[in-house]
Amino acid sequence: MTQLSTQAAPQPGKVKKKRDYNAITPVWNVIFNIIIGLFSFSCVFPFLFVIIISLTDEQTLVQEGFSLFPSQFSIAAYDYIFRSGSELISSFGVTLLVTVLGTLLSLVLVTSYAYALSRRSFEFRGFFSFLAFFTMLFSGGMVPGYIVMTQFLHLQNTIWSLIFPLSMSAFFIIVMRTFFQTTVPDEIIESAKIDGAGEFLTFVKIVLPVSLPGIATIGLFSSLGYWNDWFNALLYYNNPQKTPPLQFMLMQIEKNMDFLTKNAQNIGSFDMAASLPTETVRMAMVVLATAPIVLAYPFFQRYFVQGLTVGSVKG
Repeated sequence: MTQLSTQAAPQPGKVKKKRDYNAITPVWNVIFNIIIGLFSFSCVFPFLFVIIISLTDEQTLVQEGFSLFPSQFSIAAYDYIFRSGSELISSFGVTLLVTVLGTLLSLVLVTSYAYALSRRSFEFRGFFSFLAFFTMLFSGGMVPGYIVMTQFLHLQNTIWSLIFPLSMSAFFIIVMRTFFQTTVPDEIIESAKIDGAGEFLTFVKIVLPVSLPGIATIGLFSSLGYWNDWFNALLYYNNPQKTPPLQFMLMQIEKNMDFLTKNAQNIGSFDMAASLPTETVRMAMVVLATAPIVLAYPFFQRYFVQGLTVGSVKG
């Protein structure tokens, strides 16, 4: 018995290591990185392909089709779009102004409405929550909105007709209400009230700084909505002397190009219609309309990372 117990005893100087089941072996680490890299490339590849097509010569595109390595490049599509000169720059400025003002207004309205709904002390929060949720299921329609905007508010052919229709979103309100309820502790608000802060000061000084990840998310979605909007310009902009937003102007350029191409026989200008870069211009429009938002995304990225770690246990 003594010999058996001696053999079973661990040798001195050697400590048995415990297996870490959360550790990833180098081989699997490489495999996972390759999978994530391929998935990321699949997300970026369509936009890169659109850029390549927009820089392809129109005749080469007709003869060879869509290709990653075209035999001949050309900037004729961008030259055709930029022939409008100052009008395109003015449209870009209008879109930028609408996006900035509309996003700021949307953030003010959505966050203040959602904060009121998140407070249990608000007596009518059930009624206003139902009021916001009801608009997600049933809306007034396009005609009443058009009548209010043109007949009552008299905002036709003004920049505010592009801002007000998209300034409020019931979905954003519900998202921010949930964010306030789950992220902002009641103890912080109570401590601010004990120190003598009112509701407005508590909201501005305490709640908003803590809620930057949620605000950045709503701000990005709102900016995308304003930047890509062209339908409101189609409804409320009927004065040719008014500069339309960028999306609406690009749509007009495409319509004019299609008109020249389809009516070349009646106009008697076959050479001009044949030289128009129809397909490449469409791709160039996608690049011009998408590039500013793509460049703006990195400024919001760190807030998204903060939003992922909200509520996590940090060691």
